[in-house]
Amino acid sequence: MPQTNNNNSSNYDNYSGMQAILESNCVKIISEGALLLEMPHLWLRDNCPCDDCRVTETQEKSFILSDVSADISPSDARISNNTLWINWPDGHQTNFNIEEVLALSSPRQQPPLSWGQNFQPEYFAWTEFLSDDAFAAVAIQSFLDFGVIVINNAPQALETLELLAPRLGPIREMLFDRIHNVCVNTHVYNVAHTAFALPPHNDFASYSFPPSAQALHMLDNEVEGGRSIIVDAWAVVEKLRQERPDYFEILCRFAVPFREFDEANETYAVEPMIKCDTAGRISSVRFSNQLMQTMDPMMEGVSAFYQAYHELCVRITDPMQRCTFRLEGGQILLVAAHRVLHAREAFTPSGKRHLQDAYFELDNIANKIVQLKRNSEVTLV
Repeated sequence: MPQTNNNNSSNYDNYSGMQAILESNCVKIISEGALLLEMPHLWLRDNCPCDDCRVTETQEKSFILSDVSADISPSDARISNNTLWINWPDGHQTNFNIEEVLALSSPRQQPPLSWGQNFQPEYFAWTEFLSDDAFAAVAIQSFLDFGVIVINNAPQALETLELLAPRLGPIREMLFDRIHNVCVNTHVYNVAHTAFALPPHNDFASYSFPPSAQALHMLDNEVEGGRSIIVDAWAVVEKLRQERPDYFEILCRFAVPFREFDEANETYAVEPMIKCDTAGRISSVRFSNQLMQTMDPMMEGVSAFYQAYHELCVRITDPMQRCTFRLEGGQILLVAAHRVLHAREAFTPSGKRHLQDAYFELDNIANKIVQLKRNSEVTLV
């Protein structure tokens, strides 16, 4: 049986008098006259947890569904001691713990939290983040909840971001550089390497799958201006969906070209600005004014797209949507890049301003919470 989070499972004591009913295409479990579970026959056979159907060392399936006919049906189904017992015509027996099956309806991870009014990201100390598992777990959970944290008092040294790998997983290497230097006297292939203001965006919109987490490490910040800005794009887009569902639908299906390049490299992707998962939840917002490319004006739907895009731009650049703060030397801004857009005010290059950034993957960061709980028995509150 696939592993489940038993903390979220239903309590068997709440169900009495359960009985299994074998029907032509499924097994139903009834409790006090109400339908509790309905399990198709193929699901029952495919998910058999026995040692003959699983690799015992890994709990991966060894049974494959093509080994049985599509119309397979149990010969018997019964419930005993909170366990569903299934007998198959070939003599194979399957059993399921009913609470474990009920727990499959609970999400493995809690949904992200809204920022609320006057939101500011939480700050966490560098040394404790790397050395204290319980501290790191709280910081990572805050990051998963809100899509952003700031790490304080990091070394103001080149390649410091490499040291985050034990907590965030390996760096995802992108073109141009493994760790990018952002300052006015470096290799200029992006407006970020100037003193101009940067509108809210996420990096590498020109990739088919852009990096899902970004760490921006300020080594030195001696200039006037240049405050950092973050925007919760998911919140902006969700409000757009509620108020202008027609625009939301257009932005979900109209593919937009994005390009980033220099003398030696080119990345190019044509993707919608908004993507949702199979449940309709927003999973990514792709927004980059500087990387968006010119489209054929005769393309079908381009006029309607531009109406929707204009509305999205107005909302994303609305000062009321911004969280603004100054990123000082030795601070690292960590953002969930498919959710949180980052930006920067213009600055006067009268002093040194040197930022390095690198990219990570949200799946690897989420895995760290699982590891910390499992290995250190960390309890989050």
